[in-house]
Amino acid sequence: MAKATFAAGCFWGVEAAFRQVRGVTATAVGYAGGALKNPTYEDVCTDRTGHAEAVEVEFDPSKVTYAQLLEVFWRAHDPTTLNRQGPDVGTQYRSAIFYHDAEQEEAARASKEVLERLHAFQKPIVTEITRATEFWRAEEYHQQYLEKRGLAQCHIR
Repeated sequence: MAKATFAAGCFWGVEAAFRQVRGVTATAVGYAGGALKNPTYEDVCTDRTGHAEAVEVEFDPSKVTYAQLLEVFWRAHDPTTLNRQGPDVGTQYRSAIFYHDAEQEEAARASKEVLERLHAFQKPIVTEITRATEFWRAEEYHQQYLEKRGLAQCHIR
């Protein structure tokens, strides 16, 4: 198994999108890219910890490629809005790819460059591409939040 970590606004809808992908074996929502150790949802919502709401994806590379996961990521949100997705505003809602190795970094940067070259979005892509650091799993009530409530999605694209 391999891991990938993405931030694309509210983690509930992003997690739901990845859970639908054949070859994804597990997902967890949590916090990535910040300085505070073991942050809580309340901490992250202050917009002072530097964390983004993120989804850690465990996947079987023989069934789904990292490039395919990147396609899901780009479709799951608007990567042109800085620190915002729909009505959610703050650095915790930023668009980010947290790569785990050099191959993921190269694939992420190449994917972004192709989208920019094709003018796939009307505005410039602001997605941050940075090395994955500690992923802090969110509180249990956030895990598979939409599934637990019988909802399919919650975010605006």
